[in-house]
Amino acid sequence: MATAPIPPTRVAPANALTMLREHWGWFALAAAILVLFYLLGPILAPFAIAAVFAYLGDPVVDRLEHYGLSRTVGVCLVFVVVAALTTLALVLIVPLLQDQVLSLADNLPAWAQWVQQVAMPKLGLKMPRGYQLDVDSLRKFMASHWDGASDFASIVAGYVGRSTPALLGFLANLFLVPIVSFYLLRDWDRMVILIRELIPRRLLPQADAFATETNDVLSALIRGQLLVMLALAFIYSFGLWLVGLNVALLVGIVAGMVSFVPYLGFVGGLLAAGIAMLVQEQALMPLVWVLLVFTVGQMLEGAVLTPLLVGDRIGLHPVAVIFAIMAGGQLFGFVGVLVALPVSAVLAVLVRHALRRWRRSALYLEVGAAPPAGTNPAAEGAAAP
Repeated sequence: MATAPIPPTRVAPANALTMLREHWGWFALAAAILVLFYLLGPILAPFAIAAVFAYLGDPVVDRLEHYGLSRTVGVCLVFVVVAALTTLALVLIVPLLQDQVLSLADNLPAWAQWVQQVAMPKLGLKMPRGYQLDVDSLRKFMASHWDGASDFASIVAGYVGRSTPALLGFLANLFLVPIVSFYLLRDWDRMVILIRELIPRRLLPQADAFATETNDVLSALIRGQLLVMLALAFIYSFGLWLVGLNVALLVGIVAGMVSFVPYLGFVGGLLAAGIAMLVQEQALMPLVWVLLVFTVGQMLEGAVLTPLLVGDRIGLHPVAVIFAIMAGGQLFGFVGVLVALPVSAVLAVLVRHALRRWRRSALYLEVGAAPPAGTNPAAEGAAAP
């Protein structure tokens, strides 16, 4: 006669205090690593930028490997293409930006004269005696310092000469980014496998699900947000060019690049373009066209670009985004601002997983406390008036 198999004994999970006592060393190590990252925040910028570039380039290198190229050759090919495109963009855009900066500087004396002689009297304002703007001296100063590209370069060189330590640090980080990016991109798959092997086996299914969802969110966030920034830079630049702003390219690119912070590109670009238009035209009516350009850009971002390129998978409220960027900057400086959105997206995924577990927990599903032994709740309820 066959006997029924004995079901396996279910081991109750250890509570949090027991786990902390048994594995306190690992928790202390994790806390020490977090503190170390906080202390090293000022030097983490090139590594954070390089990690973002490696993450963005990994799918391309994986596709090249699928076509038969080795990992190293694929990484080198990606770097050659990116370097060629970057050089071409600099060759085409930098001279245009320089011309626009020079044009803005040439208009400053006329704008100062218009403010002092036209705008302020219309508003009923007067400059304090002894503080009138010397427009002729300002015009001579601008002519002597901004007359041509060579003078522009000499001004930049003079400023650089006075900021040698900061320049050396910037150049070191600038050259470090592609080097670190190359090695991270070459060994990206190996690092992913290594991290996966370090995860406790009983947590591996949950970790795989968390990593998959996180990758989807980060892909939607980073790649989509970069496309939104480029699209807004083009929209703002083209729109401001249509309304006749001389520095349209400069303002449009800057406004597009900072648009990852909600409303910062819109507000900052509108203020910069408005001031530049006043400097150029010395009139208020052109400001209406500037406002129209940024209003159209903001509407396209909210109704078309973000839903199409980023989607709703991130789940971050605009207020949460602003708070995350401010908190990242407060805690880690520029590195914190750089990684605030990706880290917030990962934390949002973690919160969603935690909420799902909470809704399945016994504490959440419990209707009421168990009645004391020896009592009959139904009878007590019937006897109650």
